[in-house]
Amino acid sequence: MMPKSKFPTERFFGKALILLLAFIALTRCSTEKKQSKYLRYVGDIEGDTLLDDPEFKLCNDEVFLKQYFNFSQGLQYEGEMLKIKEQFELAYVPVEAQESGWVRIRFVVNCRGESGRFRMICSDENYESREFDARITDQLMSITKSLDGWKPLPDSDNPDEYYQYLIFKIENGDIIEILP
Repeated sequence: MMPKSKFPTERFFGKALILLLAFIALTRCSTEKKQSKYLRYVGDIEGDTLLDDPEFKLCNDEVFLKQYFNFSQGLQYEGEMLKIKEQFELAYVPVEAQESGWVRIRFVVNCRGESGRFRMICSDENYESREFDARITDQLMSITKSLDGWKPLPDSDNPDEYYQYLIFKIENGDIIEILP
């Protein structure tokens, strides 16, 4: 049996301290994984049911989605950039507008060569954010979505999925250059 303390408050504070430490230890232990408020990389595109085609699906988990700078195999399109430029030359109708700058469309290509999750960013010649005439951006988006020659990245087990982008240099409503 433990000897009684001369100070009754000493026993009370000792027990209170033990209870407090136990409470802190229990509340700090959590088995739940915290969801990060940030995406994996700058430029990652989360699926959005309001914007995206519900039929577009990834074949693999999101963490395996490669950035365009993760592989050195060049543009993965049948006919390469020449074919893409041909399609825009055939389909794009220049707009009579004093609109110049850059339009970037970024999207995902899945393991079946299907494209989806299209996002657009526009800027002026000084790379300041701006909006373009919808007659320009609607055409660029529509033609980009219609491109059907994307190839999945070859992999030993199953094809990889990746982010792709097209950048359009616009001068006075006309396409001057298409990158990458």
